[in-house]
Amino acid sequence: MKNLIFLLLVAIFFMACSDDSQKMKMHTIFIGTYTQGDSEGIYSLQFNAETGELDSLKLEAKIPNPSFLTISKDKQHLYAVQETADFDSLGGGVSAFKINKEGLELQNSMGTGGPGPCHVALSGDGRLAVSNYSGGSVALYRLNEDGSFGSAPQIIDHKVLDTTKTPHAHMAQFTKEGLFVADLGLDAIKRYQLTDGMFVPGEQETLSFVDGAGPRHFTFGQDGKLLYVINELNATISVFEKNTDGTYQEIQVVETLAPDFKGRNACADIHLSADGKFLYGSNRGENTIVIFAVDATSGKLSLVGRQSVHGDWPRNFSLDPYENFLLVANKSSNNVVVFKRDVEAGTLTYLSEVEVPNPICLEFLD
Repeated sequence: MKNLIFLLLVAIFFMACSDDSQKMKMHTIFIGTYTQGDSEGIYSLQFNAETGELDSLKLEAKIPNPSFLTISKDKQHLYAVQETADFDSLGGGVSAFKINKEGLELQNSMGTGGPGPCHVALSGDGRLAVSNYSGGSVALYRLNEDGSFGSAPQIIDHKVLDTTKTPHAHMAQFTKEGLFVADLGLDAIKRYQLTDGMFVPGEQETLSFVDGAGPRHFTFGQDGKLLYVINELNATISVFEKNTDGTYQEIQVVETLAPDFKGRNACADIHLSADGKFLYGSNRGENTIVIFAVDATSGKLSLVGRQSVHGDWPRNFSLDPYENFLLVANKSSNNVVVFKRDVEAGTLTYLSEVEVPNPICLEFLD
């Protein structure tokens, strides 16, 4: 009897391991693109989290210039910008999709109140923000219970903030304190707080950068204590530390390029590993992912190295759900490249690649 029970327990254990392996094995990645050339809209790939292999490229939705995507926390909805100037009379658009077994089902679309929407972000409590690059504004939406768009958005216009610079809102992110917006043209991150259902300037209205820095994307570390900003125009990463009064101050600026690199470069994306130990940024021009180690106490950065992206003009990149791999979307060479990630050293090793037309943004479904 004891032997029978033992064998049953062993069988249950291996069945559970098999189920976990299957859960880990295959994952869907949605890919935002520019619809020039061969691209027609949003695509998907299947990713093997054990081997790092990509396959089964599929067109999920025909939509113009879905350059940036985001997926809801419950994995039921996908939102995509339409980075155009002619969705309506004011500029670009944003679309809401229901994710089902067959793929993406369009729910509805709305204008963003300005041309060139380039980034979309969710709050987790029914709000969505779209950054209009060419329009220099941010559109803030309340979502319906089914995930679709409801009433017209609140528009925060950055053109009224500076008479000498041209605003280019490039990324917004909701936080516990409100909303952070990186404006590449104003060389600033603007902070907003929610008051009576509307976002208004926060107590620390502006985080300023040197002229010509061009803050583009950012990420937080240590539960908001640290803020890392990649600057497109001067190829740097700025590190900010949160003070006890809730304000942020710059504590470090590091270069993203090799000292001997000559030529045009434009930084793009930035990601911090979940354990907070390594920070990654993409260099378009040098065509590398730059890797930094993060000091566990101060949050400051030290260079680990750079990895060629095996392509041209890397836009966004993404860590897989287990952070064993890093995937890069190379726009100009039309390929998505997979790198094996050393979780202890932070380094990257080229593994494989697949052809995808004009890839811009990579979003893991699960």
